[in-house]
Amino acid sequence: MYIIVLDKQNESGHTIHMDSLIGGRFGFAARVRSRVDARLTGIVLAGFCTFLDLYTTQPLLPLFQRVFHASEVAVGMTLSATTLAVALAAPFAGLIAERLGRKRVILGSTLGLVMPTLLAATSSSLHALIFWRFVQGLFLPGIFSVCIAYIGEEWKSGGVGKAMSRYITGNVLGGFSGRFLSGLISAHASWRCAFVLIGLLNLVGAVGVWRLLPRERNFVPVSGLKACLVSFRTHLRNPMLLATYAVAFNVLFAQVATFTYVSFYLAAMPFNLHADALGSLFLVYLFGVIVTPLSGRAIDRFGHRAVLVAGVAVSCAGALLALSHVLWLVVLALAISSSGVFVSQVAGSSQVGVAAQEARSTASGLYVSFYYIGGSFGAIVPGVFWAWGGWAACVALIVAVQIVTVGIALAYWRPSGECSDVLIAVEG
Repeated sequence: MYIIVLDKQNESGHTIHMDSLIGGRFGFAARVRSRVDARLTGIVLAGFCTFLDLYTTQPLLPLFQRVFHASEVAVGMTLSATTLAVALAAPFAGLIAERLGRKRVILGSTLGLVMPTLLAATSSSLHALIFWRFVQGLFLPGIFSVCIAYIGEEWKSGGVGKAMSRYITGNVLGGFSGRFLSGLISAHASWRCAFVLIGLLNLVGAVGVWRLLPRERNFVPVSGLKACLVSFRTHLRNPMLLATYAVAFNVLFAQVATFTYVSFYLAAMPFNLHADALGSLFLVYLFGVIVTPLSGRAIDRFGHRAVLVAGVAVSCAGALLALSHVLWLVVLALAISSSGVFVSQVAGSSQVGVAAQEARSTASGLYVSFYYIGGSFGAIVPGVFWAWGGWAACVALIVAVQIVTVGIALAYWRPSGECSDVLIAVEG
């Protein structure tokens, strides 16, 4: 093979070597691709850190019952305290991000998670553990809600669905890792060691976000607190956004209810699973790594409403199958249910960018508030049903909530064609 290198002269008579010119252009293209890949990796890391901490205690609830001599509802507060803190802090995270910018808040929140996670390992009582879990939750909205706004703005020229699905993939990996590691380490060392390891992983994740996630380029700061507060009122008068918030509430309610109370179901007869086995159950979350990129592309093609309905249908089928008394069928059911929830989560979170035309951080902050209020109720309310009718009563509640979710979306979200038009307008 021969490579012919041609030179030409510019208007000043200087010779331009075409190999250098071509190499420069290809070098520029490679740098652009590298920057884009780094940006996506940074988004995945941020998503990972969000859910690494959030559900750490879920496979440990039966263990905490024995260690602290507490009820199902009491140890469930180690989950609901965190989700409640997220719900309370989310609007303020949005306000701060509207003034300071996206990356600063994302990075500061990721770093802020480290200390309360490490201090949770020092808890001498259930109340102390619940307190530090609450403090953890105060930092999480600065990652979750602001990342949604960051994606909506930085990918406005195209690829919002792809970027959002990558972010949710990070959520999936973090959610699995936090649960799996806490269960595994608690069984072979102690639950305190599990919190220490997760705190160190938060620190590593923060360094990765600092290095890989570029500063925002399309962010327009909102001037003045009054303008931010006005944006809250605007969002709460938007019927499509209100419907999106209701969907968010229901999606996490069903998810937390399923994976919290199935732990008690599987810890009892005839399964008798311990913390490490309960943590291993969350391997089913890895199906989300496959499902979420596909759901992102499906949203770009079919629209948010159609994808949400499909996700809810799959999730309900999994919940009903989880009534089985055969372990492998319950594991399969959890894989199906969680995959459906991930699809619903991608549809709901990216719908915020469709329904909110301005002040997306505050819109995302409200979304996160409703989402995690739903999670708080999902850790507590099914406890009443558990006391009344066990796991079967919990499943009935979960399916009923999911049916309501579909009804809300069908009534208030626009059909796929109209959603696509709005999404294109948002993207530029």
